[in-house]
Amino acid sequence: MINDEYFLAALRLAAGNDPIPSHVSAAARDVYGLRVPRAVTANPAECAAIRGVRDDDGSHLVRFVAAGLTFDLEVTVGDGLIDVAGQVFPYPGEGALVDVRTPHLTLTRRIAHTGHFAATGLPPGWLSVVCHRPGHAPVQTRWVRIRP
Repeated sequence: MINDEYFLAALRLAAGNDPIPSHVSAAARDVYGLRVPRAVTANPAECAAIRGVRDDDGSHLVRFVAAGLTFDLEVTVGDGLIDVAGQVFPYPGEGALVDVRTPHLTLTRRIAHTGHFAATGLPPGWLSVVCHRPGHAPVQTRWVRIRP
């Protein structure tokens, strides 16, 4: 029979001698680099007009809500690339910008007075949108995976 104290000591020793694999450390650094400091995260929201389903033309509609802002995004996949047409409302104010982000690419767009913006030619995969408003913390959508 194994003594509990010896068993726990062996576990402690083993834990100290097993380094974290380098690919795990690299992935953690990459993910940390995607964070937006002080950002408020908008979560998906239900809406009668927007159900988060694909339309006949292949577009995907989704709504995110947080911190008094609503993001309506229409994501279309064509020719292996993603196009995003969106609206932030209410209008976040003069000087507001959005970043349409993938893990490897960020496209910054001005927000029209109607709250509309668009970004085209993004690679398929993970996508997030961040709204930067002067004088306020950024608001970012959760990361969503867009597949062709």
